[in-house]
Amino acid sequence: MTADLIAVVLLLAIAAYTCAGGTDYGAGFWDLAAGGAARGRRPRWLIDHAMAPVWEVNNVWLIFVFVIMWTGFPTLFQTVFSAMWLPLALAAVGLVLRGAGFAFRKVVHRLADRRLYGAVFALASLVTPFFLGAAAGGVASGRVKPGTEASADAWANPTSIMFGLLAVAAAAFLGAVFLTGDARRFDAPDLVVYFRRRGLLSLAVLLVLAVATLFVTNEDAPYVRHGLTHGAGLGVGIAAGAALLITATLLVRNEGRHARAPAVGTVACAVIAWGLAQRPYLLPTSMTVAEGAGASSTLTWLAFVTLVALVIVVPAVVLLYWLDSRGELEELTEADLRQGGDPPDGG
Repeated sequence: MTADLIAVVLLLAIAAYTCAGGTDYGAGFWDLAAGGAARGRRPRWLIDHAMAPVWEVNNVWLIFVFVIMWTGFPTLFQTVFSAMWLPLALAAVGLVLRGAGFAFRKVVHRLADRRLYGAVFALASLVTPFFLGAAAGGVASGRVKPGTEASADAWANPTSIMFGLLAVAAAAFLGAVFLTGDARRFDAPDLVVYFRRRGLLSLAVLLVLAVATLFVTNEDAPYVRHGLTHGAGLGVGIAAGAALLITATLLVRNEGRHARAPAVGTVACAVIAWGLAQRPYLLPTSMTVAEGAGASSTLTWLAFVTLVALVIVVPAVVLLYWLDSRGELEELTEADLRQGGDPPDGG
């Protein structure tokens, strides 16, 4: 019972990171697609201002994923990281380079350096979600089993490639939807149109890839394919489709700011549908939740610590997102400082 509860928490943490981190990766994707310095100046200006207050906090959910997997399901952790060390290492390198590129491009003064760090940020925003998705696809296809050695087949297979592309498309979709709302908040109507169109385009690509994935998994990942088309997996998948339709309607009606919730619901439901499709397995047909779980005493303490962490972290993160959506976290400008008056002598 405790193992099942921890497995649900792990799945929810993965969904949270997919949505929160995916939005940031999506902003990086559109940074890459913005074009040259002159053409991409306005979109990149919005991306910098929209991401700055929250981009680091989104990785909190990735830490939750690693801690819960490592502590609650150590055999799963060992198996996945042994078989998938290369794509996961590439994703980790991309994660580090992405953060460094985003931070350094804002403080360097030479145009050449800004372009270099900007390119690093944008390319890493593409690489990281793809390899994370590819690793998830290797798990879904059943190629990762206890004792599996690292090989290209574990992550370079049809299901992994489709999952990787889905991860990139989902990130682009979330990024475009959130940037549409941010453009309206920053009173930039030209960017509202710009990102609304890209939101609709990425939505269409995401839908096509989702349908294609169902065909690919029919032969390459039959267990997960069956779970996605029957029972709870099908029900949550239908909910994802409904949320996608609502998002499309809001974007068409130019109500991008209200499209954020259903866009997040689309991606979160898709991840949860995948998790439900694997029941009762952590690794399809080779490792059940009970078989991969740690000691019962460890799981009990993990459940308690996770509850405490969620009580502390979730309200703080929600407050941060709420303040950011209201524009309360913008950096002070020189005009703001001047309005505050000159500092007293010696101050």
